[in-house]
Amino acid sequence: MTGHHLAQLNVADPAVPVDGPQFAEFIALLPEINALADRSPGFVWRLTDDAGADATSLRPFGHPTMVNMSVWESVESLRDFTYRTAHLAVTQRRREWFVPPVRPYLVLWWIEAGRLPTLDEAGRRLALLRE
Repeated sequence: MTGHHLAQLNVADPAVPVDGPQFAEFIALLPEINALADRSPGFVWRLTDDAGADATSLRPFGHPTMVNMSVWESVESLRDFTYRTAHLAVTQRRREWFVPPVRPYLVLWWIEAGRLPTLDEAGRRLALLRE
């Protein structure tokens, strides 16, 4: 373990009704993809709701924006999970479920190992990047 870990936040606005069949397809993929993240080398933590499930019910930046936030030991471990696992196939289908971004939607930053990022901190980082 290093002295720092990599935090990431990405946000997206649904392009289809979240209670509809098309979005249900995305929701059905989450348990498998989240379990894959949880057991991936270098994974540290991911944001969940109060029940410990995924974060799709959270709207910390206003409706309808959805969030995903996680912590990884390194850039390489995040890259490997994102682009070298089954996660890639879900990423490649994102436009089926989410509005294509017109401004930065992803932010990465270093945090001290052992500390977890907050949504407020993540929101400030994303706002700074957007400015």
